[in-house]
Formats: sequence, structure tokens, C-alpha cells
Amino acid sequence: MHRPGYQNPAPAHSPPLHHPVPQHVSTVPQLRSPPPPVSQSQQQQSGGYGYGGAPQGQGQGNPYMNQAFGGFMNDTTAQMGIQVGKSAMVAGQEYMEQNFSKYVNVPVLKHYFNVSNSYVLQKLYVVLFPWRHRPWSRKQQISPNGQDSFYLPPREDVNSPDMYIPLMALVTYILLCTILAGVRGAFDPELLGGTLGAAGAVILFEILLLKLGTYLLSISNESQLLDLVAYSGYKFVGTNATLVISELFNRGQGTGGYAGWTVFIYTFLANAFFLLRSLKYVLLPDPSSAPTPSAGPSAGSYTLARAQRNRRTQFLFVYSYVVQLVFMWILSR
Repeated sequence: MHRPGYQNPAPAHSPPLHHPVPQHVSTVPQLRSPPPPVSQSQQQQSGGYGYGGAPQGQGQGNPYMNQAFGGFMNDTTAQMGIQVGKSAMVAGQEYMEQNFSKYVNVPVLKHYFNVSNSYVLQKLYVVLFPWRHRPWSRKQQISPNGQDSFYLPPREDVNSPDMYIPLMALVTYILLCTILAGVRGAFDPELLGGTLGAAGAVILFEILLLKLGTYLLSISNESQLLDLVAYSGYKFVGTNATLVISELFNRGQGTGGYAGWTVFIYTFLANAFFLLRSLKYVLLPDPSSAPTPSAGPSAGSYTLARAQRNRRTQFLFVYSYVVQLVFMWILSR
């Protein structure tokens, strides 16, 4: 019996392999190694350029400015616009200074703001306690040519008038009135405007009164008029002291109680005495330069000067006591 030989069976065919195809394409960021450290000498030789040939500091301070806005600040048109804006601002400032100098003497006005911390403290003490102050005469200095003399600024003379304290006292008065109204539960935003309007009306009326007085008394010097305007603002120092002390001792009743009227009378008398002694050099000059009655034809001029001196004395008394009493009473209410 013939036995067939052993034969390997035919190999079975395996099914083809199918790899999944990605449906969403994802990009993998390319990773870069940090740039090698650059020495200071190489940095100077490369002209200040950093890694990648880009100038250092450009685009590193604010990436949003360079990337999101396309380098707007580095645009030539933007830089030109900035220069035009600066030129317009400088031109506007010069125009305002030129027109402002037509009505106000800026160099003279700067004299009244030349103050120091020690002067402010001493001046407040003199305004509130004038009875203990000596002397009242202002200090003078001879000019380099030896012919003219001028008064020293407030920084160097406590008897010199300034406009810093009156201005700060006015601002303090407006804020103090609103704070006291808030403590009593009667605060209203319109109170700021009302207080400013009342204080401004008092100041304007007083300046007009001083202008009329200087015209009638033949005071034509501009510096003397500015001195009178500066002295008119010291009343706010006594008014602020009256409001604060009355509020503390009168238990929220204002200046209507016994303590309020006592403080008001003291601050009013102190302010009146301060003005009476301070304005003496403005309204009542030294009569030593006046001619004597035996001078013949000039005796009539001396009589006229003496009559004018009497009028100025009356004006000084009325302004220091009567006018200031009315104004301080209005401001304290």
C-alpha cells in the first residue's frame, strides 16, 4: 500500500491590517532649546541684538503692544502724532501764560507764595495770638545798586503777607463745612457748591470794597492792593478755628451757644487787631518824610496829607472791625 508523502498544508491568508486614521489634525509645537548665554563683550559687539537677530528690549517689555497692536508705538506715524501733540500742548501753555500775564503780574504774584513750613507755623500763631507778637514792621533789603529797597518775601519775614495761608484756609473752610454737615447727618453734595459760592461772594465783595477804598484813598501801588487782598483772606483762619472749637464744646449746636459766641468774639478781635497792626504800613505810612509846617508853600500839602491820613485811619478802623465782623459772622453761620 502506497502511503502518500507528507505535505504541508497551504498557508492561510491573514486579513489586512487597517490603522486608524486621525480625524483631527493636531500640531505639536516645536520645542527649541534656550539660546546660549551671551557674554557682555559679545553683546556689545553684536550691537545690542539678542537671540534671533531682534534688538534687545524691543517686544520684550510689552508683548501685547508689539504683537496685538502690530507695533503701534514703533510706527513712524504714531511717533509723529505724539510729537505734534506735545508741540500743541507747549504752544497752548505758552499762550495761556502770555494772556494770563496781561491781567496778573506773575513775578509779583510768586512773591506771595514764597513760603516755608516754619513761616506758616509762625504766621498762624501770629494770626490767632497777635497780642504777643512784636515787632510789626516789615523787613527791607537794599537792592544791589544801592538806590532802591524792597520788602523781603514771606519766607524771610513773618510780617510779610502771603496768599498761601488764605488760599489753604479757604479750601479748609469749604471742606470743614461739608464735614460738619455730614456729622450732623445733613450732608448734601450741593453743599460744596453752595459753600464755595458763599465764600466766593464774600471775597469778591471784599475785593471790590478794597478796590473802591484804594481809589478813594489814592493808593495806586499794585503791590499795596495785592497786600490788601492777601490780608483779607486771613479771616478764614479764625473762622475755621471758630467752627472746630464750637463743634467740640457746643455738642453739635454750632456757634449758637455760649461757647460758640465766646470763641467767635475772640477770633474776631484777634483778626481785627492783626489787621489793624499789619495794615498800618500800607494805609498809614510814616509821616517823617512829610514837610514841616514852616516850609512855606508846602504847608498846604502837609495839611492835605494829614487829612488824607485821617481818612485812611477811619477806613482802617471800619475795615478791620465793622467789615470783618459782618463777613466773619456770615461765614461762621
